[in-house]
Amino acid sequence: MKVSQSGLLKIVYWIPRVISILAILFVSIFALDSFAPGRTLWQQVGDFLMHLIPSFVLTILLLYTWKHVKWGGILFILIGAIFTPLVFTQNYRMNHSVGMSLGIITMITVPFIVVGILFIVHYRMGKKNRNEPRT
Repeated sequence: MKVSQSGLLKIVYWIPRVISILAILFVSIFALDSFAPGRTLWQQVGDFLMHLIPSFVLTILLLYTWKHVKWGGILFILIGAIFTPLVFTQNYRMNHSVGMSLGIITMITVPFIVVGILFIVHYRMGKKNRNEPRT
């Protein structure tokens, strides 16, 4: 089965968007920790919204990237790269296991680096297609 250049471009267009949506949803699941017994509803809702701030920021970044693929891809890579050591250090302090901490950053920050790379790949492929002469 041969995929045309435009078909491949569509695949590379959608894969980082789908992965980033799934990764944002995964990060959002951690906000559910804010619901605990013994607290008022408003305290729980306030904590829930506070825990969702990273998801809101990542959603805004995804919306920006939808139109500005190159710069958004760079920002996704930077976010993943900057937060990798922070998430690793935080988790290592809690569990004292290098392996578990590496597994956690693989699930939380690496997808954003991969998404950024895929956005840049899509940008470069689209740029290459625009520069090729039409036959």
